[in-house]
Amino acid sequence: MAEAMIAGLIKGGLFQPEQIIVANRSNKERLQELTKKYGIETTHNKKRVVQEAKTIVLAMKPKDIKAGIDGIQDYIDGQLIVSVLAGISIETMTSLLGKQTAIIRAMPNTSAAIAKSATAIAASEDVTMAQIKKCQSLFEAIGICKLVEESHLDAVTGLSGSGPAYVYFLVEAMEKAAVEVGLEPDVARDLIVQTLLGASEMIASSDKHPSQLRKEVTSPNGTTEAGITILQQKGFEEALISCVKRATERSHELKTMFSEALVTTDK
Repeated sequence: MAEAMIAGLIKGGLFQPEQIIVANRSNKERLQELTKKYGIETTHNKKRVVQEAKTIVLAMKPKDIKAGIDGIQDYIDGQLIVSVLAGISIETMTSLLGKQTAIIRAMPNTSAAIAKSATAIAASEDVTMAQIKKCQSLFEAIGICKLVEESHLDAVTGLSGSGPAYVYFLVEAMEKAAVEVGLEPDVARDLIVQTLLGASEMIASSDKHPSQLRKEVTSPNGTTEAGITILQQKGFEEALISCVKRATERSHELKTMFSEALVTTDK
């Protein structure tokens, strides 16, 4: 996710490469790779990064949050902290930092790399409106950004955070079906991708509800109706709803697990 954001921010023109500094725990080769690819500055000196930054983005794995925060607490003084770590609550981060500070949790998705992320953010009480707008502009450079209550971030994770994988899974199934009905894989891929792009654009540009758009494509006793009937018989809608609900539940479970483990370890 960190690289996806870097790519999107530079491509979108919101930041120049020299305005971005990246640090990690010990992977020197990874930092060299990012410098070569994007022209950004990299370092292992977390103290310097934190002291010079106005905005600090935490993008390590959730399990590494305590190690990532260790050693920088003393240098947090008015900076905005933006976390893209799934399952790590504002309360947990505040506890690990040992102080009240401006924290925004963000849930982007991997489409940030092509400036098409669907991102939701939630802010702590210490965040100013100016900082919220700054964070929104940051994520709008890589897609869209919506401000939500933190309690809704589990649902966001289950919907748009994990959402790209659902779409990829759909495409996998459509590709398999295309081959089984006799299409060449390359032809099928192009047709499927354009179909998804076209349908998405129709939804985005139309005032009609998706159900109405679907009905307009579905002629009585036609091919679309035949296909939709099979999806209904196989429980497609119910399966997708259950998918999003379970991912949402899992996000909440992970948040509880991380919170309990990290706070206990910190004590």
